[in-house]
Amino acid sequence: MNLKRTTPVFLNHLPDDSHVVKPLPHPTGTYPYRLNIREVLGDVSWFLKQRMSFHMVGDTGSLRHSAFQARIASALAQQASEHSSASEKPAFLFHLGDVVYNHGEASEYPKQFFMPYEEYPAPIFAIAGNHDGDINPDSTLIYQSLDTFMDVFCDTYRRKIMFAAGSKRLSMIQPNVYWTLQTPLAHFIGLYSNVTKHGTITAEQREWFIEELRNADMHRPDQALIVCLHHAPYSADTNHGSSPAMIAFLEEAFKAADVRPDIVFSGHVHNYQRFTKTYEDGSSVPYIVSGAGGYADLHPIASVADPRVADLDTDRHQVRLENFCDDRFGFLQITIERRENGLLLVGEYYTMCPDIRMQNQPKATLFERFFVPIRNKAYSFY
Repeated sequence: MNLKRTTPVFLNHLPDDSHVVKPLPHPTGTYPYRLNIREVLGDVSWFLKQRMSFHMVGDTGSLRHSAFQARIASALAQQASEHSSASEKPAFLFHLGDVVYNHGEASEYPKQFFMPYEEYPAPIFAIAGNHDGDINPDSTLIYQSLDTFMDVFCDTYRRKIMFAAGSKRLSMIQPNVYWTLQTPLAHFIGLYSNVTKHGTITAEQREWFIEELRNADMHRPDQALIVCLHHAPYSADTNHGSSPAMIAFLEEAFKAADVRPDIVFSGHVHNYQRFTKTYEDGSSVPYIVSGAGGYADLHPIASVADPRVADLDTDRHQVRLENFCDDRFGFLQITIERRENGLLLVGEYYTMCPDIRMQNQPKATLFERFFVPIRNKAYSFY
């Protein structure tokens, strides 16, 4: 019997690829790199003050043929268009990185991003993944890391994109490759973890992150604190496994800020996983991996007997895998509602039928629903 793991794992032989770290591009906005959603949606955020819905997905690009790349995009567009009430419609899509494989080149954006998401009716925000920031060593064009990502997502004003093959989608105005999205019900702190296999965060970004945690914490419990990064801190898969670098970075930053987020989202691993990390004081933080957005290959969860991985040290890290889906492509729809006793975050993970003969049926199926109550921090965590 091939039993699956119920805790995160590490790969037994982690590569030292620190030499591939790329310098970050210059910000297009001003410090502290915050974008209020009103600047994109206009003065319509009134309907988001009581209830806000949005999509999340990662790893939608694929240089190799993937029958599910367009199917995920179609299902997202269908779901974003079918609600009659403005408060029920997803207000935006937050992309968790790896928009374009393998090297974030402008020539691949029409096929991997603009064409599949042409009919998505809402804005698309994004954090960059390792493939978005990589550079093709065989390219005849000289370009810097994240050049195209910055053109598409971090422009100074919204306009048509020259290399978008006629797409009507306009550039986005995120102020930096790491940035904060401010909405009436949540602060989204988006990190950039560079191009290494398990992620790298600069010292400058670390200091910014600590200050953004403190700032977002001041708005609780009226606004949730959501952290997004591409490299998954915790994973039980056999391809990437957990990231020791991202675990250490987050825990040290949370301690320095004396703030923990309400939930952490990531991609990078091509499947869906939902973890709960429990701390000594009894509090807990959900960690969600949603990286099955269309890349050609899915990553399986490790079996108990798999010799390629080792279990996380459960004496130091109380982290449990609550649920997973590693054999279907899918995406998240998140809803945050204001209630009498605080905010409630409701997560829904939707999957696509794995039979590629069903390509004419883009409607997704609910895999699971989870709930995260959000209340004020009443004491110091550390």
